[in-house]
Amino acid sequence: MSSVPPEQVDAGLLALARSARGRTRAAEGAAVRDAAGDAYAAASVCLPSLAITALQLAVATAVTAGASRLTGAVVVTEASTLDGAGHAAFRDLAGAVPVVVASPDGVVLGRVTA
Repeated sequence: MSSVPPEQVDAGLLALARSARGRTRAAEGAAVRDAAGDAYAAASVCLPSLAITALQLAVATAVTAGASRLTGAVVVTEASTLDGAGHAAFRDLAGAVPVVVASPDGVVLGRVTA
């Protein structure tokens, strides 16, 4: 993970990701922005019959709303790494755009690139 200057962090996406995680007390929250400027937030889901990361769900929500390109993402997590499945789903629509990773208290830990 590489460091991120504060001015390069989308504060709106960070707030949405923190809020999604906090509302559900999930392990992680994520938010993505599409090329039209719309944002989509989600929290991870862990049920006996379904497990999906916050970033996968945020990407899926954007796709179901009609997004075909993503321009930014923030994941809020206590984990020290970004999950590979969520990152892969984001890359499908974003290419080499980095994913910003932050702690639950909003401290940016870095960004993950392809």
